[in-house]
Amino acid sequence: MNPIRIAVVGHTNAGKTSLLRTLTRRVDFGEVSQRPGTTRHVERVDLLIEGHAAVRFFDTPGLEDAVSLREHIARIDQASTPPDRIRRFLEGPEAHGSFEQEAKVLRTLLDVDAAFLVIDAREPVLPKFRDEIELIGSCARPVLPVLNFVRDARSREDEWRALLAAYGLHAVVRFDAAAPFVGAERDLYQDLVTLLRERRADLDGIAAFLDGEVAERRQSASARIAELLVDAAATRRTVAASDFADPARREPAVAALRQAISTKAQRCASDLLALYGFREDDASEAPLPALEGRWSMDFFSPEAMKDAGVRLGQGAAVGAALGVMADVALGGLSLGAGAALGGTLGGALMQGWGPLGRKVANRLRDVRELSVEDPVLMVLLAWQLDLLLALEKRGHAATQRMALDASPSASRWPAARLGEVVRELRSARSHPEWEATGRGAQRTTLVHNVATSVSIAFSTASPQ
Repeated sequence: MNPIRIAVVGHTNAGKTSLLRTLTRRVDFGEVSQRPGTTRHVERVDLLIEGHAAVRFFDTPGLEDAVSLREHIARIDQASTPPDRIRRFLEGPEAHGSFEQEAKVLRTLLDVDAAFLVIDAREPVLPKFRDEIELIGSCARPVLPVLNFVRDARSREDEWRALLAAYGLHAVVRFDAAAPFVGAERDLYQDLVTLLRERRADLDGIAAFLDGEVAERRQSASARIAELLVDAAATRRTVAASDFADPARREPAVAALRQAISTKAQRCASDLLALYGFREDDASEAPLPALEGRWSMDFFSPEAMKDAGVRLGQGAAVGAALGVMADVALGGLSLGAGAALGGTLGGALMQGWGPLGRKVANRLRDVRELSVEDPVLMVLLAWQLDLLLALEKRGHAATQRMALDASPSASRWPAARLGEVVRELRSARSHPEWEATGRGAQRTTLVHNVATSVSIAFSTASPQ
């Protein structure tokens, strides 16, 4: 199909480029800045569907002097229609002189199917905006107003709606390029159908594609989180029994395991950022590190356990009686347990022994194995879900550092729901060869099953 051509117009710094970054998921498109008049030329960017341009957007400069230009055009041949007067203006010397920026906008408007009029809803409704609306309307193209930054406390949405209605613009889209509403993109294209009825089939196809893209991204994210969980559950490190018995020599081994798990979690977070079209260190944006706020906490700390609403359960009680008779020790030794080493060992026993052959071999070699407890896996899962939720709410125009919500994860991801996912990982504990690069039908099936559970946990527990 021929792409639907849409001019994105509006006052300087209304957020036109920001909107396009979000609609096209192009964090590198144009320049977003608080400086006035950042966009000086008309720039084109396409929304691609299966490699083909479905929508061709034209990012235009801001209208800087609509008041004077409207007065100038009003003096041109009153017998002509508004679009003809615009064309006459574009043929004159002023279009290449004092009104050069405005001429670029109007010339683009005459050659598109429709226009998005982007309005910064935080701006006071001044008389100059009436002139802008009238100039844009003079080009006789369907116009869909987009109220941007409506989440901001300074939004004057009601005032803007009243002004737009006065000019017959009743179909208005609420948006926020920095923190889009769920489904806002789809709504935008559906509302555009009322203005471009002859392109209904194309616009319905775009809306359906966006729905599918959302589902596909979430599915891929769930699969990546499942890979992390299986990887972490399979991770084991061995330590000589004599070193294990000495706290001073045991701690480096425990610290190394912690670092390995944290590195795996950070790698997963980086992959999620990339999946959603973000980069950790973008030259034109504020950095988007995953290690921000609560994320920088130690996964193995008592505070992390408390924050996620996770507690050591029956395993600790069992371990108190078993003492050090276990072959498997845990990487979460400092989880809080300050109770006796036996409590931690009991937690491992509740998670199940590895294959008998490995247990016997460890006994013969007089070594202990370190692994992570289920509560640690629950914290890893909760924090990756936190990041996923933040990414789904973040627009590609956002320039602030990404900070995860400081409220306890338990309020969003109940421990019972996290526990259901983690219980599926028990088979991975018997397969240390599944760590990182391990492959095989059994591992693939487990990752698939865990990914399904992660997706369900996210969709049923995340706020709308």
